Amino acid sequence: MTENLELYDLTIIGGGPAGMYAAFYSGMRDMKTKLLEAQEELGGRMLIYKGKMIWDVGGVPPILCNDLIGQMRQQAETFEPTVVLGQHVKHLERCEDGTYILVTEAGERHWTKTIILAIGRGILKLAKLELDGAERYEVTNLHYTVEELEGFRDKKVLISGGGNSAVDWANELEPIAEQVTVVHRRDEFGGHEKQVARMKNSSVAVLTPYEVTQLSSSDGQSIDQVHIKHKESGDQTSLQVDAVIVNHGLASDFSGIRDWGLNMDDWFLYVNAKLHTNLPGIFGAGDFAVYDSKVNLIAGAITDAVLAVNSAKLFIDPEAPKKAYVSSHNERFKEKNRLLGVIEED
Repeated sequence: MTENLELYDLTIIGGGPAGMYAAFYSGMRDMKTKLLEAQEELGGRMLIYKGKMIWDVGGVPPILCNDLIGQMRQQAETFEPTVVLGQHVKHLERCEDGTYILVTEAGERHWTKTIILAIGRGILKLAKLELDGAERYEVTNLHYTVEELEGFRDKKVLISGGGNSAVDWANELEPIAEQVTVVHRRDEFGGHEKQVARMKNSSVAVLTPYEVTQLSSSDGQSIDQVHIKHKESGDQTSLQVDAVIVNHGLASDFSGIRDWGLNMDDWFLYVNAKLHTNLPGIFGAGDFAVYDSKVNLIAGAITDAVLAVNSAKLFIDPEAPKKAYVSSHNERFKEKNRLLGVIEED
């Protein structure tokens, strides 16, 4: 039933780079837009890497990820879309007129003409260290992500993991920590080859194939010793530490979206060159969407958002312009420019 629901032109599911830019660009296209995000803040997967530097966004100097998130949030709010946080979308209902109702885990209902799925790798949960009592150190010096590098200055840091994140944090922390030690249960690392080589050629101590078996604390509050075991020989040793960072990967949850009848596999949604899915009025963008010329960068997510919004606009109104005018000629920016004190030439 839709009697008490407000109809939107576009509902974006996911508040990462693709979702935030889609919220902005749909404003340029004069669409009534809603953004639904399962987490309590916008940012998507970038929230895991708040302390990392981002170098590959066109025209943007190297920027702290947390600062980029803030700028993208501000941009997303330019045309005042409705933003709903903490809403985990599960079910999809198609109405007789072709519109959709999205139903969240909490039972909230959202009515929309079109949908953009910008959910990245789904609802991400960091894989925790599976040791008894480990959770009590999460409030002190057991970390699953790094938000501020300075907090590790002059400390003995142990990193458990062997993927891109573990390798990247080792390289980022090596110049400022007293000592960085990486413990990985395999000899081979899954990170980018160049970054792995950089790590191995630095002062970082690399211990393989080892795994963390126990955390010890002399005061019962902070970890000061980590016990590790060699996976093949069984030999055990202990390391003095000031901080522990765990990068054991991510668990992903796509929830009820798998039941919508979309053409997707375990991780990805398959779309065409215009970001159409196999369901009418539903489009993909960002890391979740796969097509032949896909670019897996933040810049690529922004392009996806533009293409998906344009497709959604044309789905609603086939006679609409195929794309928005650039901001320097777009009527929607004239008043905003005046508010900024910008006097434009005719």
